[in-house]
Amino acid sequence: MYESYRTIRTARQGLTLTLDRPEVKNAADATMHDELSRILHDVARDDGCDLVVLTGTGGALSSGGDIVGMQKKIEDRAIWVKTVEEGRRIFYGMLDLEKPVIARVDGAATGLGATLVVYSDISVAVTGAKIGDPHVRVGLAADDGGALMWPLLVGFQRAKELLLLGDLIEAEEAQRIGLITHVVPPEQLDEKVYGLAERLAGGATRAIGWTKAAMNHTLRMLAAGTMEAGFGSETLSLLTADHAEAVAAFREKRKPRFTGR
Repeated sequence: MYESYRTIRTARQGLTLTLDRPEVKNAADATMHDELSRILHDVARDDGCDLVVLTGTGGALSSGGDIVGMQKKIEDRAIWVKTVEEGRRIFYGMLDLEKPVIARVDGAATGLGATLVVYSDISVAVTGAKIGDPHVRVGLAADDGGALMWPLLVGFQRAKELLLLGDLIEAEEAQRIGLITHVVPPEQLDEKVYGLAERLAGGATRAIGWTKAAMNHTLRMLAAGTMEAGFGSETLSLLTADHAEAVAAFREKRKPRFTGR
């Protein structure tokens, strides 16, 4: 079922999905973004697993979107339309999946990576891991689910400060404010993650799945408004001079000079 995936590795521990572009801290290029939009729907049909562990290689879950690829989206709007459609499938896929998802955060989880964490049902990060959504730092609205989940988890004011500034925070602070569930030393990460996975797999899996579905029903109704508005805002921000400047600055290895245009 999973043989065709090139940027996501699978292993049968429950089912572990490992984002696998370690040379760029698992930044989601076009291939990975497409595969993320499809794999959870395959997982939903996989009778051989009752839960998912989502993680990444190379000491990071994901550093977010591929900034190099953002230039292509500026030049070709059809690529952006495809990206938005995939984004819907990723996050509705996580909300609709009745099998529990545990995020295993072994390092950075930023942008898309952070959104995958907050959409997971349980999250376990190592001490010192960095989490944040710096969309605004590249001139984009923080739409990809963050605008929905962050306020629900940490409250509106704190979420606004973090998303409007694009700041990264350490896992310990993220746990303290309710953004993630657990923080453990690196040597205890797998014991904690797979201990939780074993408990879930050994439980009444149908009752567990239906309990998740009942709670996510409210999130899905909220997503229909907040997430769709967010996709619209990010589409507008893609067209701004500030976003083009951020992409150019990244390519030229300098700080962006934003003008509010």
